[in-house]
Amino acid sequence: MPKLGNTVEECLLAKWNKHPGDRVSAGEVIAEIETDKATFDLTAPVDGTVLCAFFPEGELVPVFTNICVIGEPGETIDQFAPKEPALPQRPPQTSLAAPAARRPGQEPGEISLSPRARRFAEERDFHPQAVAGSGPGGRVLEGDLRRLYHASPRSSSLAKKYLESGYEVRGPGSGIHSMILAGDLGEPPARMSAVRERIAWRMRESLSGSAQYTLNASADATGLLSLRNKIKAARQNRDIPDVSISDMVIFCAIKALAQMPELNAEFIDGKIYRHSNIHAGFACDTPKGLLVPVVKDCQNLSVEELSSAIKTLTKEAIDGTISPDDLSGGTFTVSNLGGFGIESFTPILNPPQVALLGVNCIQLKAVRTQGQVEFVEHIGLSLTCDHQVIDGASGARFLAILREHIEKIESMWDML
Repeated sequence: MPKLGNTVEECLLAKWNKHPGDRVSAGEVIAEIETDKATFDLTAPVDGTVLCAFFPEGELVPVFTNICVIGEPGETIDQFAPKEPALPQRPPQTSLAAPAARRPGQEPGEISLSPRARRFAEERDFHPQAVAGSGPGGRVLEGDLRRLYHASPRSSSLAKKYLESGYEVRGPGSGIHSMILAGDLGEPPARMSAVRERIAWRMRESLSGSAQYTLNASADATGLLSLRNKIKAARQNRDIPDVSISDMVIFCAIKALAQMPELNAEFIDGKIYRHSNIHAGFACDTPKGLLVPVVKDCQNLSVEELSSAIKTLTKEAIDGTISPDDLSGGTFTVSNLGGFGIESFTPILNPPQVALLGVNCIQLKAVRTQGQVEFVEHIGLSLTCDHQVIDGASGARFLAILREHIEKIESMWDML
């Protein structure tokens, strides 16, 4: 199990792509592993055959621990096994629950059925998980099974196969005598990944542990669009960074944070920790879920340096190669949904951060200028703050400063 970052001590073995006996080639994905922030592919270091897997799916494995052996059939694997066996011994499964009393010689977990009750169960393939026996010592009689059989919803043979594979009954059966048919079943629920579980937990904690409010404003986007067009034109003739509008807004947010450092803070156990360095996180949609890469110490970066760092981290996040260290330590986050046409939304704080900026789409807004009304393109801004730390007036001042920087973006970058 690789050590994927300085703070990572164990990883979840989420899925085996290869199993004992399978041939693999060097570089081929053999398993998927998860930290609390992201999912990563684990590749085979050499060609060979998977001889043994020491851990089952869903197991938390300490870093630097052997999880499998790749070699050639017949080679010994004892020297590679973890000191303590990790694969649990599963208890034998029984089709019927054990009664309170057992007859002499009856094995634990074995139901006490009369011969006629056993024949009734086998003929109808009816094996309920619990039966209240009315016979001596709690023994289950044929009448007990018969009454339960006629009172229980039954399934068609196809529905039984689906149920065994994980499908679930949704509502009453639509067949004769309320028999459950295949069409009455819903698909098996999807297992939530460790990353999704972590996101869900953090969002619940965020809403329950803070006093969140959101302020909505907009800024004249004329300068943003003009600068973007100049960048596109200049890139045809010379090699310059392809700075996006999102990069520009994040750059302006960093400049605004430098002027209002109270938003560049964390609130932990009733204490406010303000930071002199700005570590800007940005929400990134990846095939494996939402990740928030962090550009560290970005207060001194130029807009082109910031753009380059964002593009590098975005590619690593999408490719699944990003280090967990680059997914932690943020002091302020920006979430841009403008590309999806979102006009306004309520970002949820990324605790223990106290502020998060949502960026919306650019749309026309009616503006009165010298008695005349004209339509000017504006970019929407949604700022969520924790009222425990940031008052509404402070949040409004931050948005005013941010708006000023956005509207003067052309004068902030003289590279063109």
